[in-house]
Amino acid sequence: MEIHQSAEDYLEAILMIKEKKGYVRSIDVANQLGVSKPSVSYATKRLRENGYISFNEDGMISLTDSGMEIAQKIYTRHKVLTNLFKYLGVSEEIAAEDACKIEHDLSPETFDAVCKYIKDKGLALD
Repeated sequence: MEIHQSAEDYLEAILMIKEKKGYVRSIDVANQLGVSKPSVSYATKRLRENGYISFNEDGMISLTDSGMEIAQKIYTRHKVLTNLFKYLGVSEEIAAEDACKIEHDLSPETFDAVCKYIKDKGLALD
């Protein structure tokens, strides 16, 4: 199933919030992404229907295995690209913004080449 960039953004945000706080509420996702609560409600409903997230009895959001797989892929791309840009001298804020812009569109072949280049140069950008 093809997943759109906005869904990837939501899944990545859920993973980031979970790592930071240990739990994820809809309001946390809204704050992280800078969107309205109704937008989060609509998106999370679709993500749940497609099997990417679940809610517990307290309304906390969890990633399913398939949701986690997508979130980790995007978040890994984000971290690698952000760190590469920072290594190149870009400020942390701009590096993170630019990584967000391209993490979804970069082909697997290009991302693998970037990772190989980083590894071949012995750069520790994790």
